[in-house]
Amino acid sequence: MMKLGFKRIHPDAVLPAYAHASDAGMDLRSVDDLVIPSRQRALVHTGLVMMLPLGYEAQVRPRSGLALKSGIFVLNSPGTIDAGYRGEIGIILANFSDEPFVVAKGDKIAQMVIAPVIQPQIEEVDEIDETDRGAGGFGSTGV
Repeated sequence: MMKLGFKRIHPDAVLPAYAHASDAGMDLRSVDDLVIPSRQRALVHTGLVMMLPLGYEAQVRPRSGLALKSGIFVLNSPGTIDAGYRGEIGIILANFSDEPFVVAKGDKIAQMVIAPVIQPQIEEVDEIDETDRGAGGFGSTGV
């Protein structure tokens, strides 16, 4: 089993945790007390630095309950944390609701999924093969 190291750089930081044994995403919590106004965004700090092994990435994703109930999303979803990054994990939250959203210390603000990374060898080609779909996109298969 892979081990994932975290350093707390804030006294209120809470280590990420899985709510259920079968969950793909671990909960990330805020060390900030702040208000995100309607239709605005904010950087929310976790107080954590992660030591992610080479060959993996951390994907930061919205929490479905916050999205449905409060209109709160991770703005660059999924946010990618690269294995070489050793700064504080920060979450860009966006409030798409008509009401201000209050974030308190300890609140679950996002979820993080660890995934393997494949870095293919890049090459330029003169021809692209044909497929059934071709260049069709953005609704080409219907609604």
